[in-house]
Amino acid sequence: MRIPMKTALALVFALPVVAGCEKSPKDKLQGRWLGESIENVPSAQLTKSTGWVKGTAIEFAGNKVTVTIPAETPRTGTFKVAKAEGDGLVVSFLRDEGGHDEADMKLVGDQTLRWRIGDGREIVMLKAKN
Repeated sequence: MRIPMKTALALVFALPVVAGCEKSPKDKLQGRWLGESIENVPSAQLTKSTGWVKGTAIEFAGNKVTVTIPAETPRTGTFKVAKAEGDGLVVSFLRDEGGHDEADMKLVGDQTLRWRIGDGREIVMLKAKN
């Protein structure tokens, strides 16, 4: 089977455009992420930790971020993706007074974000439905 020359040329020029449609790590973070569960905590702390996680949310909008943690006033600031390797990200939260905090995160598909908080613990967050 032969492909007509016009069709072949159209495919050659279309492939880079389609390949370029891949979202950047910053684009993949956009939206509201809600705490779902926590992994690798002692069983005696699981209920309390899960309750805290369920009240946690992170919303990325453009270069702005709002972090909501139970019993605290939500904090808004700016962020940038400091490092991206595969699905792994280091997100830098910039403080108004200077300096920054970093979070080690991993995107699992389009709907799950794993926030590595240390000591082998991870908060699993799900993307909120609009």
